[in-house]
Amino acid sequence: MNDVFDADEQTEGAAPPAGNLARGVTVIRAALKTMPPAPGVYRMLDAKGDALYVGKAANLKNRVANYANVNGLPVRLKRMVAETHSLEIAITHTEVEALLLECNLIKRLMPRYNVLLRDDKSFPYIHLTGGHPFPQLTKHRGARGPEGDYFGPFASAGAVNRTLIALQRAFLLRSCSDSVFSARTRPCLLYQIKRCSAPCTGRIDHDGYARLVAEARGFLAGRSQEVQARLARHMQELSGRREYESAAVIRDRIRALTQVQGRQDINLDGLGDADVVALHQAGGDSSIQVFFFRGGQNWGNRAYFPAHARHLEAGDVMGAFLGQFYDNKPPPPQILVSHRPTEALLLAEALSARAGRRIEIVAPERGDKRKLVEHALLNAREALGRRLAESTAQRRLLEGVAETFGLDAPPQRIEVYDNSHIQGAHAVGAMIVAGPEGFIKNAYRKFTIREPAAPGDDYAMMREVLGRRFARALKENPDRAGFPDLVLIDGGQGQLAAACQALADLGVNDVPVVGVAKGPDRNAGRERFFRAGKPPLSLDPKDPVLYFLQRLRDEAHRFVIGAHRSKRTRAIGASPLDEIAGIGAARKRSLLHHFGSARAVATAGLTDLERVDGISKIVAKKIYDHFHAEG
Repeated sequence: MNDVFDADEQTEGAAPPAGNLARGVTVIRAALKTMPPAPGVYRMLDAKGDALYVGKAANLKNRVANYANVNGLPVRLKRMVAETHSLEIAITHTEVEALLLECNLIKRLMPRYNVLLRDDKSFPYIHLTGGHPFPQLTKHRGARGPEGDYFGPFASAGAVNRTLIALQRAFLLRSCSDSVFSARTRPCLLYQIKRCSAPCTGRIDHDGYARLVAEARGFLAGRSQEVQARLARHMQELSGRREYESAAVIRDRIRALTQVQGRQDINLDGLGDADVVALHQAGGDSSIQVFFFRGGQNWGNRAYFPAHARHLEAGDVMGAFLGQFYDNKPPPPQILVSHRPTEALLLAEALSARAGRRIEIVAPERGDKRKLVEHALLNAREALGRRLAESTAQRRLLEGVAETFGLDAPPQRIEVYDNSHIQGAHAVGAMIVAGPEGFIKNAYRKFTIREPAAPGDDYAMMREVLGRRFARALKENPDRAGFPDLVLIDGGQGQLAAACQALADLGVNDVPVVGVAKGPDRNAGRERFFRAGKPPLSLDPKDPVLYFLQRLRDEAHRFVIGAHRSKRTRAIGASPLDEIAGIGAARKRSLLHHFGSARAVATAGLTDLERVDGISKIVAKKIYDHFHAEG
């Protein structure tokens, strides 16, 4: 499952000295003389007795014998053999037991030739306490000790804290400890801000509080739509009786629930308990995103960056990650993965043995579950991009950019430009900035396009944005201090010509400008780069410099799309729902009753929209596309 690598050298490197290699082979052959043909785990140790590599095998003797035939080994394995001074084994009854032991030893010993998961933090849960007439809703981390119901895991303390606040607003359950509860004589501040029903002072009786507890338990257990629909009906009944103040309280509770549910189309009926694990590889590195679904609800996600050799295939990384990730935490019944792990059946059997119930590992190829995986993949890609931009490798990447585009030195300031509009309406341009320390977000700028733009005239918008930016820069800094060392624009030959013309009109002829054009069918990895007076060039899809440039382009696109949406929403001047064709008074009312506000509708996922009474799948898609369309 775990291929080997040298943590200090990411390339093949030079072969080890022959004398060291011969000594390592002698150690291995001596161990083979007494090694049984049984399942188990082997550990290769260096001169200090530290583990170099931990591996498992169905047949120890056959597996370890491979390392004695050095002529067929790649250089990195030869280096490992050359460093081996001793070898230890542990025999197990089955290969499943060997796999479990291997994962445990890798996490404990951190051998530098294995795929390593360098994160062992526990996850927080929501705890609905038991053994008290008025249960407490609180955060819990660590072993499950106190009685009650546990819901989670959540990806982070921030995720569980945000959810707790929303749940307090929705269900008004106490968060104070039992000692504080018993000592209170008047309601606390949480009661005043409508986040607690104050059972401590009798503001709600036992039966009323029990109903709130039942609703909270149902919501957390996955019956969120049922709870929300019941609240919506109750709100309408109160409104019909003109009890508007009470109806407003229910409305606020509905809004609080939609804050928990608003997850951009990643809640799925019938999913139950599952983890979604997606892996993205680029530039020889890997990013893994884990999304936690419990009771069909998304409880957040966390990013991981396992250390491994650049050559390692996605299935090998995925298998090693899953084995280590679930070594100290209970797996859900279903694990959805982007790449089928190496030895998937054996891994599922091992996880099932540890959990005492059936665990299924599935790589969905179509349908709603595949959409969940693709969403997680997008997050993995973004996480790797952020890590790449913020890492110490930034300097090497900037050196690669300089070499790629023939710059005199690594750029200290890169400016990236993009624009967004819908047929010329609400046109916005944007600039993002990056340097040796990553993105320089306080230098980002937005440009409201002033001159009328004909539908689709991106060239005119590019000329205006570049012209305004550099005209102001020349006025404020005649000596050109702070000018960029490289300008990237989103577009091909036409956008490049427009940008160069704008700079030439201002007498700025010494700033390199590069156009980044999307590949055929907008495929990432097949971009073409345009430079004035030079032929277009493309980079190897696995080149880290290409991935870095893609990340810069994507950050500019994200920033300008956000600016465009904000401007478009402000221009509406009324409810954003009024702008959607086919949404009349009845459908608008149904949406607001279901979600509590127009903002919640805007952030709702497609499947959530389809659940609203009177909203068909076609209408739901129209609403979703309206709020998520790219300019």
